[in-house]
Amino acid sequence: MRSLHSAAPASGSGSGSGMSALCDPPGGPGPPGPAPATHGPAPLSAQELSQEIKAFLTGVDPILGHQLSAREHARCGLLLLRSLPPARAAVLDHLRGVFDESVRAHLAALDESPVAGPPHLRPPPPSHIPAGGPGLEDVVQEVQQVLSEFIRANPKAWAPVISAWSIDLMGQLSSTYSGQHQRVPHATGSLNELLQLWMGCRATRTLMDIYVQCLSALIGSCPDACVDALLDTSVQHSPHFDWVVAHIGSSFPGTIISRVLSCGLKDFCVHGGAGGGAAGSSGNSQTPSADPFPGSPAIPGDKRVPKIASVVGILGHLASRHGDSIRRELLRMFHDSLAGGTGGRSGDPSLQATVPFLLQLAVMSPALLGTVSGELVDCLKPPSVLSQLQQHLQGFPREELDNMLNLAVHLVSQASGAGAYRLLQFLVDTAMPASVITTQGLAVPDTVREACDRLIQLLLLHLQKLVHHRGGSPGDGILGPPPPPRTVPFLDALRNHVGELCGETLRLERKRFLWQHQLLGLLSVYTRPSCGPDALGHLLSWARSPEELSLATQLYAGLVVSLSGLLPLAFHSCLARVHAGTLQPLFTARFLRNLALLVGWEQQGGESPAALGARFGESASAHLSDLAPLLLHPEEEVAEAAATLLAICPFPPESLSPSQLLGLVRAGVHRFFASLRLHGPPGVASASQLLTRLSQTSAAGLKAVLQLLVEGALHRGNTELFGGEVDGDGETLSVASTPLTFASLLDTNRRHTAAVPGPGGIWSVFHAGVIGRGLKPPKFVHSRNQQEVIYNTQCLLRLLVHCCSAPGGTECGGCWGAPSLSPEAAKAVAVTLVESVCPDAAGAELAWPPEEHARATVERDLRIGRRFREQPLLFELLKLVAAAPPALCYCSVLLRGLLAALLGHWEASRHPDTTHSPWHLEASCTLVAVMAEGSLLPPALGNMHEVFSQLAPFEVRLLLLSVWGFLREHGPLPQKFIFQSERGRFIRDFSREGGGEGGPHLAVLHSVLHRNIDRLGLFSGRFQAPAPSTLLRQGT
Repeated sequence: MRSLHSAAPASGSGSGSGMSALCDPPGGPGPPGPAPATHGPAPLSAQELSQEIKAFLTGVDPILGHQLSAREHARCGLLLLRSLPPARAAVLDHLRGVFDESVRAHLAALDESPVAGPPHLRPPPPSHIPAGGPGLEDVVQEVQQVLSEFIRANPKAWAPVISAWSIDLMGQLSSTYSGQHQRVPHATGSLNELLQLWMGCRATRTLMDIYVQCLSALIGSCPDACVDALLDTSVQHSPHFDWVVAHIGSSFPGTIISRVLSCGLKDFCVHGGAGGGAAGSSGNSQTPSADPFPGSPAIPGDKRVPKIASVVGILGHLASRHGDSIRRELLRMFHDSLAGGTGGRSGDPSLQATVPFLLQLAVMSPALLGTVSGELVDCLKPPSVLSQLQQHLQGFPREELDNMLNLAVHLVSQASGAGAYRLLQFLVDTAMPASVITTQGLAVPDTVREACDRLIQLLLLHLQKLVHHRGGSPGDGILGPPPPPRTVPFLDALRNHVGELCGETLRLERKRFLWQHQLLGLLSVYTRPSCGPDALGHLLSWARSPEELSLATQLYAGLVVSLSGLLPLAFHSCLARVHAGTLQPLFTARFLRNLALLVGWEQQGGESPAALGARFGESASAHLSDLAPLLLHPEEEVAEAAATLLAICPFPPESLSPSQLLGLVRAGVHRFFASLRLHGPPGVASASQLLTRLSQTSAAGLKAVLQLLVEGALHRGNTELFGGEVDGDGETLSVASTPLTFASLLDTNRRHTAAVPGPGGIWSVFHAGVIGRGLKPPKFVHSRNQQEVIYNTQCLLRLLVHCCSAPGGTECGGCWGAPSLSPEAAKAVAVTLVESVCPDAAGAELAWPPEEHARATVERDLRIGRRFREQPLLFELLKLVAAAPPALCYCSVLLRGLLAALLGHWEASRHPDTTHSPWHLEASCTLVAVMAEGSLLPPALGNMHEVFSQLAPFEVRLLLLSVWGFLREHGPLPQKFIFQSERGRFIRDFSREGGGEGGPHLAVLHSVLHRNIDRLGLFSGRFQAPAPSTLLRQGT
């Protein structure tokens, strides 16, 4: 027997005659070719060939009679493979054992290594054990040389056979030794670690090189045979075979991707079209369960082993690094199938099955779906593509069309990433009627539009099932922890597009807004509690009409059962965005106005809106501290909307805390005057209503409202609204006449403190100017229209009257239609007046001092008189206080100071009549009338102002002195008033006071009347002291 080194076949002659024909296996793809070129001794004779065959079959040397070693037996087979090609099947089968033994030896050597870890970090095996097994390393190398010669000599004949043998052997070795040795990682573990282990083995690396050579030899002509073998082996030995697929795919990405898809499509056509979703696939391909899309028609697939599962596994491995190539190839197949014409049974089977095949691939592999979904919309956008697709699907049976539609619904629900929202918009735009489509250039046939309409409806129904049944079946979790909720990638991808969905919904386009509104509800339930409050907040912030606002109420009605606490979360989220400045003022104002509208629905008494309005009212009342600052918002629209909401928002059942109450009152008063300045009295309705409600919450609220309203009305910035004078720039001294360097506050203070100022001294009284600089410039007065001033004043007084009105009280007997004012409320106004006009006199005694005492208060009296002249509103406020006796008693300091200032003026006046001092005349008349209204003067003295315009200044002074004398004897004290229950108010009985009817003080008045009897005789009846009974009847 010859060894491989001592005998080798020669080409062309002897027993090798016809060798070229034998080198071509039966059924080879090409014509016979020459035998592989060899370099060795002469060919075997017939006797030698017979001995080699006998030795190979028996494993015994026929000459020496001893058992052949593995090395010798393998070389005997190689000799037969060279000399007798028909023996290739037996030889290749025997070589399987050689490679198996080599792999076993390699793994045994690894087991003896004491160091564990990845193969690339392990030390080499012991030197006494060859890396490829004992004596088999050179045999493995010889096998590679022999097979490579055959492949190079006739690739069309040998490459398919050898590639199938090598790839199948690698699959068997991977499956056999997976998990049997501690050094072989499990197939579900790291693919890189598994790849490094097997490529470190000489036997498996040789097989890989042989297959790569076969594929390289056929890559330019027909690699389908090699790819078919790869697919078949992947089906049988997956997932242990994944490392082979990964390596080959990385080496030939373009060829593997295109040929794998081509072979998979052919297999798909052979086995009856769309189906096979239940077949197993690669472990890393993330295939779904046996029923990937519940509800789709079941297609029998258990009686075969389809290659589509292997296609999914191979492409899944390549998707991470060669996703662009896979996407281009899939889209190319899709466009090629559409370009082939109408589908159906009469067309090309491969073109007919392409669309179902691609759908099935996407269903079985989320990785492939993610690879294509990014460009799917761009692929389908041209109207010509949709028309071609519609024509292509015309010939399919109804059952197959329904199946593909269900698969498409499932695929849309599994779409993820940025492509999911684009896909949704594409479907909605395509399904919309042509009259309302806004996307330019999108004109599709009616059949396509109807198909998209049905697809969207089925998608919403499918998403509803997934959302409401995502917790699993009822029996899950009984024997262990419940499984985590199933994810819906499509809804996960829409989390960041809630705002866009709300904006599209509010467009109120038919069908579109209904679909997207339903989708918002499903998204809210699926992502609870994050997206629900955001969606409701967007709808409330962006709605511009009651129709759009009704979408928010409908969304809430659909979610109230599934999501608890939705309204508080939405309210808190929107207010947080408002205070953070992320919500634009325009949308902030819309949000507040819509809330006010909802709360108003509740107060109007609707049924379904009332429930929502009541809930919104409760949420708003819980955030009063956050809403109050919005009344001070710099944007007028936002502040007005906040006032509208707070004016009708219910207050919490428990009383407001002092901090909340004071914050609301301050902000409400600021809003009142701001609205009055910008919009006039018609614009203060909301602020007035808010302040009125706040004044009714508690006594502290009433006092705070009245105090801040009066202080705000008398504030320098608001006086011009009510006809007052405003200090302008002219009040300051001219800077041009005296440089700033000469003005020293320190020197001025030193001069002021050098002498002690006495009452009426020059330092405290006369401030007409500065010596050497002239008189002070006159004050700059902002003049408003008189009608506007009256309107503003009446608006303020009306609000004060509403706040001061006694709850449920009016004048008895119907003799006076005005509401009765609360004395305590009027007292609060009076005290505030004193504190605002003359703070240093606040808390002074109410008793009236002698006339001589006025000399010590000249400065204060002048200041009070000047303040009344600058702010006419003070007289109106005194009239309001006088309407609720005895509240005017607490303004005694102001009355006394004003009366003293008027006395000083009339004493110094040298005019023949009072018409030359119109303001002082009007002030004198008003002062006496107010004191008479407040029951500080009896009727006889209280009517004297009627003749002031007919008198001389000295006569007016005499009458005012009589008023002073009366008030000094009969001081304005609250103790002198008694409560009359019949009238429900306090009255003063002057008859019970000695000389209370006027007495000697009327003598001066009668003397003046007698002196002017020709002009004032008709007034004499007005100044007679009435009988006590008459006083009681008049209620004075």
